[in-house]
Amino acid sequence: MTIIFYDIPSTAPGSAWSPNTWKVRYCLNYKGIPYKTEWVEYPDIKKHCQERGIEPTFTGPGAPEGGLYTLPAIHDPSTGIYLADSQAIAEYLEKTYPDTPPVFPDNTAALQIGFARGFHRTALEALPEFIQPAILGRLNPASQEFFRRTREEDFGMKLEDVLPQGEKRIERWAKVKSDFGQVADWYDRNGGKDPFLLGEKLSWGDMVVAGFTVWLKIIWGEDSTEWKEIETWHNRRWKTLLGALEKYSAIH
Repeated sequence: MTIIFYDIPSTAPGSAWSPNTWKVRYCLNYKGIPYKTEWVEYPDIKKHCQERGIEPTFTGPGAPEGGLYTLPAIHDPSTGIYLADSQAIAEYLEKTYPDTPPVFPDNTAALQIGFARGFHRTALEALPEFIQPAILGRLNPASQEFFRRTREEDFGMKLEDVLPQGEKRIERWAKVKSDFGQVADWYDRNGGKDPFLLGEKLSWGDMVVAGFTVWLKIIWGEDSTEWKEIETWHNRRWKTLLGALEKYSAIH
């Protein structure tokens, strides 16, 4: 039976853009599990999830009343389950479809999850200042007001003022490159010749990194100054990684 995959639309070619939903898309395509995408605009996510019994993905301090509802989410008709959160979905697919290619091979689930958390802490410190303002122009009108309002609440300023300028931009962009350099160093520990964390074997950690990397390429555009610079970083590692996952990037 075909899984329903809930994603956030945009004006980008193919519509898919979100880093967290790209992780799951890579996972579904790699495993060869049939699915179809249903698009949900930002203002509709909470109601959409509540109507289907999908639990919020965050209920801690700072969360909206009733919790924060996010995508990706899936509905699997074969089991009846509705589930949100990219990592939880990956673990569910691994357990429910054991005869598909594993994304946590060789008992590496704990290491893969630890790597993913390390990546989020290391590579995403300065990056939001550059990418978040650019997202607004890629969203459909139905999502733009919601995105602007919630992100400006997070940053405490207008989105247009978030983007660093002048010397600060040079300093913060160097920080982005340095942070990705740390991740590149982790990859280099496998010998540096193969594109994946486990050498020739694709796994969840790669899908996490690729999800965020393809996000940058889509939001800025492959002809942008930012992406043309990023694709040269660290011996073209990030361009190479996306190339290796290209066959798993179909949007169904």
